Amino acid sequence: MLYHDAFADHLREWGLRRFESDQVYFQWQRETLPAEDITELNRLVERKRASAAVGEEIAFYDFTAKSHILPVLYSQHYDYYLAVGPLVAERIGRARSILDFGCGVGLLTTFYARQFQDRSFVGVDRSVASVVAAQERVAALGLKNVRFECLDVQQGFLTGTYDLIVASHALLQAEHDLGLPSLNWQTFERGKDPVRQSAFEQRTGLSPRLDRLCAALTPTGRFIAFEKTRQLARRVPFQRALASRGLILLEPPRPIRYLLVEEVTDDGPLYALGLTPSQGGVAWDESPEMDAGDTLDLSSLKHKAVPKDEPLYENHRASAQQIWKQLPGRHVLKETTRQEPDGRQMHVELGTTQDFTYLYCANTFDQRQLVIMGPEQASLLEQYYQELLSNSP
Repeated sequence: MLYHDAFADHLREWGLRRFESDQVYFQWQRETLPAEDITELNRLVERKRASAAVGEEIAFYDFTAKSHILPVLYSQHYDYYLAVGPLVAERIGRARSILDFGCGVGLLTTFYARQFQDRSFVGVDRSVASVVAAQERVAALGLKNVRFECLDVQQGFLTGTYDLIVASHALLQAEHDLGLPSLNWQTFERGKDPVRQSAFEQRTGLSPRLDRLCAALTPTGRFIAFEKTRQLARRVPFQRALASRGLILLEPPRPIRYLLVEEVTDDGPLYALGLTPSQGGVAWDESPEMDAGDTLDLSSLKHKAVPKDEPLYENHRASAQQIWKQLPGRHVLKETTRQEPDGRQMHVELGTTQDFTYLYCANTFDQRQLVIMGPEQASLLEQYYQELLSNSP
């Protein structure tokens, strides 16, 4: 990517480091931070996860904006920044006035401002401590083309209009919200239910944020959005929210994969959007992301050596559904389909295919799982079948 090396230098200036393993990272964290700060950080993380209250989120980001904590915590997200920052910078184009919504401590904003010093940048965040940290960094860098404001757009309006608005992990705050269920467990298709769509936008805070950001966009302006919407159940209502406000896709959405230290994260996709057809246009796509060429030859499993308690085959991807449908001689031994308390419809099926035993599980939030074992392991799948029914949400 064009800005990759420059952004890596930028991260180093902020004190961020890249780690190959969780063990090494957490050892560095323990060596760098006082024990009481780690305890408080863990407490704030748990409170943020357990509550959707704005105050809990602000308290977390206020604490992590402290100068000695910031590089340690944000180093966990090193690859996230390195994946997203250069992609956004490549898409700033001819925009003269740019708003970075949910800018946090300004790590990304200051990079854009450094690369485009003839443009005007504004960073907005609702964490006071984060905005103060961003302002201090701007002063240290001597940047004259960027300023930061503390504002919660759900409580107040933005001032001015912008040629480009960037929102990265800032529009959908409820990252654990499952989204919009499919019509039934056998399909990935979503119904056109305005009540459910509106409920999703309200639960996640998307509606007020998106409305006020769109109001601050110039008629020929562009919008770059990157959220935790890789799951189809979240991606579909998010895309519908964008489209309903007149936003047009300028390029195919770009899925992004990065590491959180050791953990591989499939995130995004990144959306480049505009308001006028003259800017271009790509059709919205609600189809699931299938793994191209993902097939299964059962004969390849006959002589596969695995520990006795491990499956011969396991698939948690969307392609598990297609492979399950194509299992030769599929014979259902038992199955259960029921409605769960959280609104999802779930199907669990135990059966045989040729000389193997399989278990297939699917629900209307697009979670799919296909497990295949040998006949001598049938009791393990029977046990797993019962566990899925007893442990379902």
